Amino acid sequence: MNILILGSGQLARMMALAGYPLGLHVAAVDVNARNVVDPLTKLVSDKSLIQALVEADAISVEFEHIPQDLLEQVNATGKLKPSIESIMAGADRVKEKALLSGLNIANCPYKIVTDINQLDEAVVQLGEKLIIKASRDGYDGYGQWRLSSVTQLAELKLQLSELDLQKVPLVVEKMLCFERELSLVGVRSANGEIAYYPLAENLHHQGQLHVSVAPAPHVNEALNQQAQDVFNKLAHALGYVGVLAVEFFQMGDQLLVNEIAPRVHNSGHWSMQGADTCQFENHLRAISGLPLGATTVLKPTAMINIIGCDDFSKDILSIAGSHLHLYGKTVRAKRKMGHLNVSADSYAELGKTMQALAQYLPAEHFPMLKDEAARLATL
Repeated sequence: MNILILGSGQLARMMALAGYPLGLHVAAVDVNARNVVDPLTKLVSDKSLIQALVEADAISVEFEHIPQDLLEQVNATGKLKPSIESIMAGADRVKEKALLSGLNIANCPYKIVTDINQLDEAVVQLGEKLIIKASRDGYDGYGQWRLSSVTQLAELKLQLSELDLQKVPLVVEKMLCFERELSLVGVRSANGEIAYYPLAENLHHQGQLHVSVAPAPHVNEALNQQAQDVFNKLAHALGYVGVLAVEFFQMGDQLLVNEIAPRVHNSGHWSMQGADTCQFENHLRAISGLPLGATTVLKPTAMINIIGCDDFSKDILSIAGSHLHLYGKTVRAKRKMGHLNVSADSYAELGKTMQALAQYLPAEHFPMLKDEAARLATL
């Protein structure tokens, strides 16, 4: 069976690696050059995009920011999974907010801004502490601004005045004092079968995910059920097929949706070692019509992103329970170069293993690691 993935980065690569044992051949598309490439070697195929679309049995995406004309061309084949509506909701925060509000799913209080002077109204409506997000093409902290005091408003308006807000509106959200960030990764098949991974706890630094721990500590059944109910609403409303990630802010006993990702997700990478079937394999199973794999947790696992560096000792591999996944990229600031998965029999042992790992990793590139390791070691 031939699977075509729009996008040729590390997520397409990991899907390809998960697909080969199942007899699934995964090719990728460089969505800017419109070339068909091997997701592992990055070599350009002599196969045309049109030919690849015809030969594909199923087509999916590794990220949601696909050029509109290409997305519509692929959708016309009838092979795109998840649906174009799902992908567009993940790519556009205005559509995403409309989807959440239409389904009565709790999310951050917000205002859509299409004129710079509407920021004054947003301050009155939401308060002076705000997170301001470009509605399209923002990720990993890019396309986001913060307002901490009304005294900064004039300067911020000047900074944003060059943006075309009619073309790309801003989504202005109230800055919430939440306890932690959680995410639920789940998968739905074409016949409506659903499998959930446990909630993961996520730690961010400068807008980028640095560490995920799964299952998230201190999660009761009510909180877990609340997350799954949200997933169900979204998946059923969108007729979803494949892996879907939902990011939450936890405020006491309530979960507020931060955003959705209609694809395999960074906070699900832990499943490569920590679950019976990883998210990449389950996504391929869903879109190709195979039975879903079990999402049973094998051991508590931490995923640690390797960001903007490659100057660390490979002796980390001598630490029991540690697994290195490199993406074959050249180093660039804030670029995800790979990740580490670390598993142990308990949270306490996981924390101790992460403390051992930290001895090999430069603290400036892994700023969340030592504190998180110390916290887990006490559980």
